[in-house]
Amino acid sequence: MAFSKGSLILVDYTSKVKDTGEVFETTIEEEAKKHSFYDPSVKYQPKLVSVGESWVIKGFDEALEKTSVGDKKTIEITSDKGFGERDTGKVRMIPLRKLGEDAEKVSIGDTVEVGNKKGIVRFIGSGRVQIDYNHRFAGKTVLYDINVLKELKTDDEKTSGILKRYLPVKDDKILFKKTGKTLDITMPEEMFRADGLYAIKHFVQTDVFKFLPTLEKVNFIETYAKQQTKPQEKTTKKKTEPKTKTKKAKAP
Repeated sequence: MAFSKGSLILVDYTSKVKDTGEVFETTIEEEAKKHSFYDPSVKYQPKLVSVGESWVIKGFDEALEKTSVGDKKTIEITSDKGFGERDTGKVRMIPLRKLGEDAEKVSIGDTVEVGNKKGIVRFIGSGRVQIDYNHRFAGKTVLYDINVLKELKTDDEKTSGILKRYLPVKDDKILFKKTGKTLDITMPEEMFRADGLYAIKHFVQTDVFKFLPTLEKVNFIETYAKQQTKPQEKTTKKKTEPKTKTKKAKAP
C-alpha cells in the first residue's frame, strides 16, 4: 500500500551520479566507509522523510509516494527533478584577489565562498578565477538505491524519529515522555552549548506539534548539576624519631 502525503517514514539510501558512478551520499555508515566522503563526526542513520512535502529532492519525493514498507529499488532522477539544469549565467570570472587569504591555496575543484555564495573553482589563470555557482550535480541524472524501512505511526515513534533528526547524539541520549497533551524532552548535556540550539528547539517543537496534533505543550528540560569541589587534602607532618647520640667509649 502506497504512502499518503505527510506519512512519516524511515528510508536508507545511497545516491550516485549515473554517468560516472560517483557515490556522493549515503545513510549507511559501512557504505560511506567505502568512499572518500566518510566523516566520523556524522551520525549515519535512516533518513526521516515526510512523504510528498519536499523534505528531499522532487524526484526522490515522487518515487517515495509510490513505495511501501519493505521496498528495495533503484530510482533514476533526471536533472529537472533532481539538482536542476546547468545555468551558464551562474558561471562567473572574478579577480583572484577577491578570495583574500585563500587566493594562494585554492585549486581547481575546490569549493569556495564569495559574497555568501558557495561555488566550485573551474579555472585559475592570469590573476583570475572562474567560479561555477551551479549545484555540483546540476544537469546530471542521479540514481538512488533505496530501502524503505518503516512508517512511523505511534506518537512515541514519531517523537523519537523527529528528535533523532535534529539531535546529533547517540540514540540512548534521546529521552522524552508524553503525558496526556504534554511532551517533556530531556535535552542531552552535550547539546547545552551547541551552536544553533535555539533553532534546533524551534524545529523540534514545530514538527512535533505538526505530527502529534493532540499535543498542546512541549517542555525542554535542561538539568545542571552543581560542580563538586574536591576538599583540600590535609598535609600531615611526619613524626620523626628523636635522634639518639651514641657516645664513643674511651679506650682503657
